[in-house]
Amino acid sequence: MKSIKLLLVAVALVFSNIVAAKTNPIDDKAKMTIISKEIATLLQNPSFPVERNASVTVKFTVNRNNELVVLSVEAENNKDIIEEFIKTRLNYRKLSSNIKTQVYTLPVKMVSL
Repeated sequence: MKSIKLLLVAVALVFSNIVAAKTNPIDDKAKMTIISKEIATLLQNPSFPVERNASVTVKFTVNRNNELVVLSVEAENNKDIIEEFIKTRLNYRKLSSNIKTQVYTLPVKMVSL
């Protein structure tokens, strides 16, 4: 009985080390910072006047070709204009860094000048 418990503890330790070795949150965070900056440059200089500050939430994913695919855009005001602008600027734009395919949420602040 003691040897079975010892074996289970050893398997659990090995499994936890494997899981911990596969994920590197520091690299993921660095990649997300780079991607966030790329998206910020893509969204510069909107084609419409921003009359007042707006908080926008963009949900997107990345396909196999490392391209952005915008899933939804949630905005406080001027939703139609902002949604069209963001989808036009971001959809199917290729990223410089490879990231895994999952749904990401990015807060965007549009500031009036």
